[in-house]
Amino acid sequence: MSQLIDVHHHIVPANYLKALKANGIFDSAGAALNEFNENHVLEMMHDNQIDYAVTSISSPGVYFGDKNQTIDLAKECNDFSANILKKFPKKFGSFGVLPLPFIEDSLREIDLIFNTYQLNGVTLLSNYDGMYLGDPFFEPIFEALDKNKAIVFIHPTSIEPNKKINLGLPDYSLEFVFDTTRTITSLLMNHIFEKYKNIKFIVSHAGGTIPFLAWRIGRGILASRGYSQKERVSQNENIIQQLKNLYYDTALSATPQTIACLKAFCGESKILFGSDYPFAPIDVSKWSIQSLDNIDPILLEKTTNNAKKLFNLN
Repeated sequence: MSQLIDVHHHIVPANYLKALKANGIFDSAGAALNEFNENHVLEMMHDNQIDYAVTSISSPGVYFGDKNQTIDLAKECNDFSANILKKFPKKFGSFGVLPLPFIEDSLREIDLIFNTYQLNGVTLLSNYDGMYLGDPFFEPIFEALDKNKAIVFIHPTSIEPNKKINLGLPDYSLEFVFDTTRTITSLLMNHIFEKYKNIKFIVSHAGGTIPFLAWRIGRGILASRGYSQKERVSQNENIIQQLKNLYYDTALSATPQTIACLKAFCGESKILFGSDYPFAPIDVSKWSIQSLDNIDPILLEKTTNNAKKLFNLN
C-alpha cells in the first residue's frame, strides 16, 4: 500500500479547546475533544502509513455568538496551523477557518490565509447560524475564494436543536450526512458551482447522501425553476455533472456499499482519503484503511495521486 494523504484530519488547538469549554461545549457532535498533540498525531500517521495530513477545525467551528471572540479565535487557529506547517512542512497542510458569519472580517481572513499564512485552502461548515452555503449572504466569500483559486473543504455541523428531529443519536451518525446534502443542494440551487469554477470543492463523508440522491435532487431543482417534465429530462445531466466535478473524501465511509456508489457516481479520480482523526479514533482509522484496501487494492494509491494533483504536492 502506498503512503497516504489524509485530507480530513482535524486538530483541536489548546486555545480553541479552552474556548469550547468556556462556551459549554465538551464534545464535537458526540465525539470526544482532545487537545492536539504533535507526537501522538505523528505516531498515528506513521502507524497508518499517512505521509501527509491536511488539518482542519471541525464542528462547531469558532462562532458562539460573540463577534470579537469569533474573529480572535479564527486568527488564533490559523496562526496555530501556520506554525505547524512551518515546523513540519513535509507532513502537514491545513485548511484555514473563517470568522463566519461576519463577512467583512472573513474576507480579511481569506487574504491572510492565502497571502500570509499560506495555507492550502479553507474549511466551510455546512451552515452558519442556520444559513446554508448557497444563501446569497455568502456570495462575497465565494467571490474571494474564486479569485484565490481556493480549495474549499466542506464539513457538516449540527443544526439548532429545535430544528431537528431527535432520534437519540449523536449528530455525526445521521444528521451530519443530511446537513451536508442540504448545503450542497443549496449551492446547486444558487448556481455557485457554475459561477465560481476556479474553486475546487471537497465534500466530507463521501458527500453525505449526494451520490445516492443526485438524480432526485436535480429533478427537484429543475421543478422548482419551473422546467417542464421534458426539460427536466434533458437538463438534469447538467446538474448531475456539477456534482460529479466535486471531490469526495472517504471519512467514515469505507464500506463496500458506499464506495461502490461513490465510484459509480464520480469515478475514482474524484475520491480522496480521509481519516476523520481524532474524532474517529485510531482503531476506526485502521479499520477504514484496511476496509478500503480490501474493497479495491489500488484505490488508496489512486486517492494519493488525486490528492497530489489537487494540492500540487511533489
